[in-house]
Amino acid sequence: MGEALLGGLLAGGWGLPGELAVVERLADRRNELNDRFGGVLLSDHPFERADAVLAVKPGDAAAVASQLSQAGVGRVLSIAAGVTTAALEAALGDGTRVIRAMPNTPALVGAGAAAISAGRFAAEEDLAWATSILDAVGTTVVCEEAMLDAVTGLSGSGPAYVFWLAETLMTAGREAGLAPDMADALTRQTLLGAARLLIESGELPGDLRAAVTSPGGTTAQGIAVLESRGVADAFIAAVAAAAERSRELGAG
Repeated sequence: MGEALLGGLLAGGWGLPGELAVVERLADRRNELNDRFGGVLLSDHPFERADAVLAVKPGDAAAVASQLSQAGVGRVLSIAAGVTTAALEAALGDGTRVIRAMPNTPALVGAGAAAISAGRFAAEEDLAWATSILDAVGTTVVCEEAMLDAVTGLSGSGPAYVFWLAETLMTAGREAGLAPDMADALTRQTLLGAARLLIESGELPGDLRAAVTSPGGTTAQGIAVLESRGVADAFIAAVAAAAERSRELGAG
């Protein structure tokens, strides 16, 4: 995710290579990043008094935050899943401006959905700074930190639900008699086309569904089966379960 953000910032002109830096303790990984992002500053230790994006595993967040504190970093955007702003502030020290984010994996192709929330010391200008970074790889919304668990259940885990749906549609196509490559191609394009229509039309999803569901037609028959099998309830329960698991992980 950190690499996706770096690529998005450079591609979008957010900053020049020489204005951005990456801290990576593994030499081989630094060499890979240098090959891909020539001109970006690379180091195995934090840069002094720079704004920072904390893109590490949750279990490493406190230790890395402590290193950032020692380097005099005053503002941090964290994408470490489940790590609260309070925990980060405790490791960084009072006064550090912390913004916590919940992004998702489509950021890898510039189509991410992220939500951010401010810590105790972060101001509007800090939220604007964080938004400008995440907008480089998608869309960003601002919410209260208590809502980030629900965000995790919806958009954080949401891509996996869509991939699961894609798997299921491909299987259904094959079982209906389509060749595997045809089921694959039609499923991918159907999901892409439906998503673009939803976004670009600005219409409500229910209205779009109704427009293609003629009474007594093929789509109506398919929707009726989905409703009878409780698919909508299953998705609602999945989001709730993922949100609850996020709360459990955040509580330690």
